[in-house]
Amino acid sequence: MAQQVNRRRRNPKFFMGVDARQLAAAFFLVAALIVISALLGRELSFINIVILSAMVVSAMGLGLWYLIFHGLRQAASGNLDLLSDVIATSPEGRLLTTKDGRFVYANAAYRKLLDLPARDDRQTLAAYFDADEQAREKIEKLLKAAVYDGTTGGRIDIKTASGRWLSILAHAIDVLPDNIIWYVTETTRQHRLEEEERVAREKLSEYFNNAPVGFYSLDGDGNLQFANRIFADWLGYQQEELNEGHLPFSSLVVKSDDAQLDLMEVFSADGPLYEGELTLRRRDGTQLPVHVTQTIVRDENDAVLGSRSVVRELLQEKEWRERVANAELHFRRFFEAAPIGILLLDAKGVVLEANPAFRALTGTVLNKAVGSHITELVEDGDRPQLQQKLMEAVASDMAAPSLEVKLQGATERAASFYISAIAGEEPADGRLLVHVVDTSVQRSLEVQFAQSQKMQAVGQLAGGIAHDFNNLLTAMIGFCDLLLLRHQVGDPSYSDINQIKQNANRAAGLVRQLLAFSRQQTLRPEVTDLTDVLAELSNLLRRLIGEAIQLKISHARDLWLVKVDRGQFEQVVINLAVNARDAMSGDGLLSFETENLTIAPGQKGFNELIPPGDYILVKVSDTGTGIPEDVIEKIFDPFFTTKKVGEGTGLGLSTVYGIIKQTGGYIFAENNDDKGTTFNIYLPRYAEEARRADAAEISQHSAHRDLTGKGTILLVEDEDPVRLFAARALENKGYTVLQADSGETALEVAEGHDGKIDLLITDVVMPIMDGPTLVKNILGKTPDLKVIFISGYAEDAFRKDLDFDVSKIDFLPKPFSLKEIATKVKEVLVRETN
Repeated sequence: MAQQVNRRRRNPKFFMGVDARQLAAAFFLVAALIVISALLGRELSFINIVILSAMVVSAMGLGLWYLIFHGLRQAASGNLDLLSDVIATSPEGRLLTTKDGRFVYANAAYRKLLDLPARDDRQTLAAYFDADEQAREKIEKLLKAAVYDGTTGGRIDIKTASGRWLSILAHAIDVLPDNIIWYVTETTRQHRLEEEERVAREKLSEYFNNAPVGFYSLDGDGNLQFANRIFADWLGYQQEELNEGHLPFSSLVVKSDDAQLDLMEVFSADGPLYEGELTLRRRDGTQLPVHVTQTIVRDENDAVLGSRSVVRELLQEKEWRERVANAELHFRRFFEAAPIGILLLDAKGVVLEANPAFRALTGTVLNKAVGSHITELVEDGDRPQLQQKLMEAVASDMAAPSLEVKLQGATERAASFYISAIAGEEPADGRLLVHVVDTSVQRSLEVQFAQSQKMQAVGQLAGGIAHDFNNLLTAMIGFCDLLLLRHQVGDPSYSDINQIKQNANRAAGLVRQLLAFSRQQTLRPEVTDLTDVLAELSNLLRRLIGEAIQLKISHARDLWLVKVDRGQFEQVVINLAVNARDAMSGDGLLSFETENLTIAPGQKGFNELIPPGDYILVKVSDTGTGIPEDVIEKIFDPFFTTKKVGEGTGLGLSTVYGIIKQTGGYIFAENNDDKGTTFNIYLPRYAEEARRADAAEISQHSAHRDLTGKGTILLVEDEDPVRLFAARALENKGYTVLQADSGETALEVAEGHDGKIDLLITDVVMPIMDGPTLVKNILGKTPDLKVIFISGYAEDAFRKDLDFDVSKIDFLPKPFSLKEIATKVKEVLVRETN
């Protein structure tokens, strides 16, 4: 304020005021003297009176002006001083400017808010925000409002370059009409709170509008006051339409039954909370099932003000529940119908649930498996390994390697356990899932495969030995026949030669058994009377079954004939007798019964697989232990045996089944009512008239057939004894024989022979070029050439491998006699002539 006083003293206007006061005082005094003189009676001239009056008036006017001007100046000076004191002591920023915006005064708070330096502390707001065009325009607009309206132009908020917010207000001053006062306040914290509040409101609005449930509120009359966006979307409305406050909520409710929510009941309810289900009507008329949780709002007088409600859509929830139920149903069906065993265990290995496949596999019922430790379901020797696998599965997220174990039960079953862990919310809540795959069949197949490999090796060995023996026996029997041609019955050497031939024939029988064992024997079905077959086998059967077991054979009268391979049928009888002996394991009774049987169409009491017709029924019964029901259906399966490894091949009954089926018959097994087992063999009846005609024809041909003949025969055999015998035998019958010891030599002989070759007799197995290759080459040049294969192997063993027509090729198995080879050659050559 002292500075302001000093400035006034230096101002010329203030000195002019002092002179005016002195002049006014002088005029006032002169005027006063004149008036006094007049009052005292002195006479003045008219001019003097006028002059004196003018001076008096001027002095009075000057004095009046002085009084008015000086008083106002003193009052204004006092107001300014008072206002300056108020502004200076205000904690908020204050600025005083002229109406044209020039700086007059600012307090320290103003300078501090704007961070004004000392050298530039007379800066106005317009100058401070000069670089900010928008802020400057707001300040100018605020100034104009204060100047022209005389009131505040409103409050403006401006953000400074330093990031602070300033709230600015300006208005005119009545006592200082030439000045404008500015109020500047920092509102940074307020703005921050407002921003946080705005963000919170937006988040709340976002939550309400995008929540997975609907929200709505009603007033006391039941009209909608608020609905969030999701609820409006469910109903097909715009959110603003529901928030207008005049839509009755009851217009959206479909009242289909009394169990649904009633608004009047809600508003008159005593409790503050209500839960129930509603069916709402969408805008398009469709219905929406919902679940409502509603709270009633009341005032202090317990009057209902409205409600606040949360809505959960039930349509998707119902669909979700249906999907969950379907998923559970599908899982349960999979669990129950899975072809492999499935176990659910707790973390300790106790069975919580087991599916039917596992129960069937272990032969346990549900109550026995559930609650038991899984190790109790396997053999004792496998329990430590299974426990170790359980520990590994619990400790690791990965499935443990499979473990093969033997299961407890009446039957020996093997299975592979695949164990995997199922994580729970807590470590103690973990579960173990075990898939159990039955490997009993696999292990059985592995054993059977090993057994079949052994049998195949033995069979190949037996077949090879039989082939070599057949070559030797062919030569032995053949040369015996040649010797017998020169020695008659009374000759001393005849009996010796005949004895050699008989033993050679016995050896040939052993070779046939080897071929039958290796399944390399050619079937030769012939018309047979089973009564004769069983009678001839009776002595052999008694030796096979032993003295402790009785043998009973019952023959039917006038038994029909059958056409079978006699040797193979004998093998069937022997196999069944041996099995019966093993089943009785001591004393017992083995019986064979035959009978004629006619099965009519639709006749009951016989297996449906047997077609109607005439059959010869052969019953083979024993008094042994019988066959378990779960085994009797498998006894004809290859390699199936109930005997221990090494005691049986599992091929006996399967061979029996194959022979009977190949013959065109049927075989079935059944347990007797008391004890033991009966095998029923059904063989088709052979037409007797056809058999008699064939027999008569064979007898006629046999009685009158002449085995001599003419023609050229090419004989190919790598075994010299066999070739020499066959050549001499055929030459003795009148044939011309060209010999060759290999296929290559035979081709050379055939090309070098000038005449016609009528018949080719060749061995099948020969080094370098075998018999089929030789035949193929020769038939390419002479397709009408007759061919006879001779071999110690079965006929089927090579016929299936030939790649040319073999329908006209004949076969003569080794060993053969002189008569057999002569008969075969005569038959083939005569067939061409006929």
